Amino acid sequence: MADGWRVRIRHLTLLEYEGEAQSSYNEVRMTPLDDRGQTTLDQRLTIRPATPVWTYRDYWGTQVSVFDLPNAHRALTIEAVSRVETAGPRPLGKPLSWAALRGVDGPIAEYLRPTERTTITPGVGRAQVPGRDPHQTAEAIAWAVHERVAYVQGATGVLTSAQEAWDRREGVCQDMAHVTVALLREAGLPARYVSGYLHPHRNAAIGEPVLGQSHAWVEYWAGDWVALDPTNQSKVGESHVVVARGRDYADVPPLKGIYQGPPAGRQVVKVEVTRLA
Repeated sequence: MADGWRVRIRHLTLLEYEGEAQSSYNEVRMTPLDDRGQTTLDQRLTIRPATPVWTYRDYWGTQVSVFDLPNAHRALTIEAVSRVETAGPRPLGKPLSWAALRGVDGPIAEYLRPTERTTITPGVGRAQVPGRDPHQTAEAIAWAVHERVAYVQGATGVLTSAQEAWDRREGVCQDMAHVTVALLREAGLPARYVSGYLHPHRNAAIGEPVLGQSHAWVEYWAGDWVALDPTNQSKVGESHVVVARGRDYADVPPLKGIYQGPPAGRQVVKVEVTRLA
């Protein structure tokens, strides 16, 4: 794939309970998508204790792995390993006019509706529109979010809304994505939340494993989907790996489940990324 990378990702999650969990049901979204700018060469999901795994595509197009553990267990380990070919940023096509975007309907229009996490003060996004086409507007919004919302690890939680992060002026990549999505929609651009992985080094050495991270960015629609990373004030390219898309984080969590057992426990998450080529 021209101007792209080949990347290996290892995503390990360990859950330890303070006692025995009697049963659990889980959904895992850790398999990179086969996409227009990305090809998943192979992937493996290992569950310990061992149990059968089923897969399906959810409404938003993400591959979901589903499993349950009916027997008592004190720990659960989920290891997802994949190899992916990525691509650099694609050239921008001519955007639709604002008049055409106002007439969008069908599935695309679902990405115009605010959600609980992507609701924000009316009028904030429209401040970036005058005199700009949709591409220029989207970049202006994403870079404005980067300037306003400082990246502060641990400043927010998974339930933090776009409005809260905007008002606090701090958050993590999830918050910057939620704020950007909210402002894009408020300006009249369909926008979706993207979850995946990011190699932390743009000039990554070949064959060197590094601690990576789960990451979030956005895509907006102006006749075609275009991706932007407000956290890093950058286009999305070869160092990004797409796993899931949705209206907000609630549609894309890497791990979601329920279990019967002790309320407290410990969770350890480690993401390792290696550029292979």
